[in-house]
Amino acid sequence: MIKMISLILGGGAGSRLFPLTAHRSKPAVPIGAKYRLIDIPISNCLNSGVRRMFVVTQYNSASLNAHIKNTYNFDMFSHGFVDILAAEQTPSSDQWFQGTADAVRQSMHHMANHDHDYILILSGDQLYQMNFETMAAEHVQKDADLTIATIPVNDRDATGFGIMKVNEAGLIESFVEKPALDQLGDWQSPVADNLRNEGRMYLASMGIYIFKRKVMEQLLAENPTATDFGKEIIPYAIEKDYKVGSFSFDGYWTDIGTIRSFYDANIALTDDVPKFNLFDNRRLVYTRPRLLAPSKISGTWFNQAIIAEGCLINAKKIERSLVGIRSRIGEGTEISNSIIMGNDSYETLDEMKSSGKQPMGIGANCNIRNAIIDKDCRIGDYVSIHGSIALPDSDTDTYSIREGIIVVRKGAHIPSNTRIGLGA
Repeated sequence: MIKMISLILGGGAGSRLFPLTAHRSKPAVPIGAKYRLIDIPISNCLNSGVRRMFVVTQYNSASLNAHIKNTYNFDMFSHGFVDILAAEQTPSSDQWFQGTADAVRQSMHHMANHDHDYILILSGDQLYQMNFETMAAEHVQKDADLTIATIPVNDRDATGFGIMKVNEAGLIESFVEKPALDQLGDWQSPVADNLRNEGRMYLASMGIYIFKRKVMEQLLAENPTATDFGKEIIPYAIEKDYKVGSFSFDGYWTDIGTIRSFYDANIALTDDVPKFNLFDNRRLVYTRPRLLAPSKISGTWFNQAIIAEGCLINAKKIERSLVGIRSRIGEGTEISNSIIMGNDSYETLDEMKSSGKQPMGIGANCNIRNAIIDKDCRIGDYVSIHGSIALPDSDTDTYSIREGIIVVRKGAHIPSNTRIGLGA
């Protein structure tokens, strides 16, 4: 593997993922019943031989710090690490990160003591499996100054991305940010016949970049006020005739930017053959080894369900849903098309009896559908939570509704017999 360091950008405040980001950063949001979003880019790096990683963040980073500290510990002979770089005041800047390029600019001095020729820039809120070694080999073979990972999309999706015009040599000649539909005729790129037949002739930026180290330093120096790669640095590099390559990726990739995209990506994992493969001997997804007991299940009918470790489940039915670690679900409860994130700890029987609160978890005879139940919630008996696209977006102290998805906030208490959403 070439000498390369990875910078994983944690993103901003994550307001579009609220309330999941009310108390945690975007990369720390749980996904897939037992993982966190940050595990995806880190696992891709480890599977590609990239073992030196910095995670750049500034909002609600305590849980992210704890997860990384408890998960990614390398032995003294590997020289690998995953370090958190939080926004900080320095003699050269007293500002928080203003964008992706500014975050990298303010973090460059942390990499100075590490021997590297290339910098891999990743996002902390995407779901995909990619071999960065293949991308790096193509970057070196082209002797590119900068390589951008691109994904072929159709005309409907192209209007939501930065679109690259790529020539036959795989080099990017021009770039446009979120073009209008009537502009797209000028932005087709050479693609394989099967992609052309599907109408996927537009190459969208995935927000994954490899820079030569010296080129990164030069671009940032030439653009001292630029704050964003996609809107400023990349268009500048193309305009000034830097050698900008395209690495075309045709696998599964999705950006986890909204509650709806987060919900859809999770529920898609329950498909018979999901596009994101958790069951792969080579492309492992790493996370914290919690050493939990196996899940214990009594009298439950399952269909297309993902169940994490350490659960106590007595539900009647769980269908097309994910159930996270340490979940407790009572008798007679039915759950469908939902994400149950689980709990951070167990309550003992004595604690349940003496606390005077509804026990942590989901009670008996509940009906939950089209919902996300965040961690450590206390949901009573005979509770109905029914999301629907007919519901308007709204916020309360205990739950929010986004695009028809009901999100019960972390640690919320929902009393018995409560009805939320459709039929309330």
